[in-house]
Amino acid sequence: MRGAVMAEEMPTPHAVSRLRTARLARSTKPFMARGGPRGERCAGCRLRPSHCLCALRPTQATQAGVCLLLADAEALKPSNTGWLVADVVADTYAFAWARTEVHPDLLALLADPQWQPYVVFPGEYVAGGRVVQTVTPGTQANGLAKRPLFVLLDATWSEARKMFRKSPYLDRFPVLSLQPEQMSRYQLRRSTRSDHFCTAEVAALCLELGGDSRAAQTLEAYFDLFSHHYLQAKHQLPPDQDGAACQRWRALSASLAAD
Repeated sequence: MRGAVMAEEMPTPHAVSRLRTARLARSTKPFMARGGPRGERCAGCRLRPSHCLCALRPTQATQAGVCLLLADAEALKPSNTGWLVADVVADTYAFAWARTEVHPDLLALLADPQWQPYVVFPGEYVAGGRVVQTVTPGTQANGLAKRPLFVLLDATWSEARKMFRKSPYLDRFPVLSLQPEQMSRYQLRRSTRSDHFCTAEVAALCLELGGDSRAAQTLEAYFDLFSHHYLQAKHQLPPDQDGAACQRWRALSASLAAD
């Protein structure tokens, strides 16, 4: 497992990275993240240079796409896991959410006939007629199957509920309600409920439902690896190469290389 990478190995900025750059350009004062390591961070993965994961970024082509709607400060947070989704899923789109305006590119994406959007949200908060628990390919006018586009509200739980209520342009789409059996493994921020999943965990569950099993497994393993590196850096410890996250990543990398 490598540490810092050379500048020429820096990955191409993805949708969340570009959104973060735009958000920083609008800031009137520096963003100060709570907790986490202080000092220099890698621009490509937001970790300390000594714990950098840029050389391991596992971008994959998938049948499904992911559309992230981010609350105002999410793109700035080093602990944001929507960034990891964009690292893995090649067709990831990211937009800043605002109550009073909608980016025209977002509306164009949702109207693109190649996609079947699914708004991912707990079914208990939604009128029953919109709720689905499976992903069914739609049909385009030319007879081709529409690709699933999972719309994820990347925010705190209270922010996500507000975003869901105040985004009428999403009302015409089915709501995918996930029924995960496992508990959340997210440890980078505090949560009062273990059944609230972070964005990367939700995206992995969606990819599995959409038939992108290998991408789902990759995102899960990459999420665990990032979490391990993040927490080790926070406590000023090197990554544990014999730990479960690193071992799982090496096994997955070997499997991907063999395909």
